[in-house]
Amino acid sequence: MHIKAFLMKFVVTTAVLWVILGVFFNVSFTDILLTSIVLTVVGFLGDLFVLPRIGNVLAAITDFVLAMVVVWVLGSSIFDERIALGTASFISALVLMVGELFLHRYMESHIFEPQITNPEEKTGYYQRTNLQTEFAEEVDVDEISRETKEKEVKPSVKKEKNGKRK
Repeated sequence: MHIKAFLMKFVVTTAVLWVILGVFFNVSFTDILLTSIVLTVVGFLGDLFVLPRIGNVLAAITDFVLAMVVVWVLGSSIFDERIALGTASFISALVLMVGELFLHRYMESHIFEPQITNPEEKTGYYQRTNLQTEFAEEVDVDEISRETKEKEVKPSVKKEKNGKRK
């Protein structure tokens, strides 16, 4: 399931970057592919750790910041042509954030464990709601040990050598 989600994220990222950077800003496809690979790997690892903890919207905002920084940094170092890098990274990150909202919804429903909000439905060891109590008489340990000693002290019936009782 992780591979399917990773490939979906890669395809969405590559398509968005190709449309925005390739069509509108004339960036070469190899630069777009390299940027989308880096952005997909870093973003997917971030989604695996961040998404279950902070939720869909905050994870999408985190992806927006991550996408803007990655496109800006990689764009300033590998893009051949001079482009309005701030504008290109902002628009790319904004469109990617919208796509990430849908991808996060898929990941929450297919990859992560569902969060149980109703405590009645929890089935863990300490969350069981169908427990019963057993009642028993209390055991007096001292009384039991006295009875045991009395049984040991009582002499048993003695037998003579021939096996007859006295």
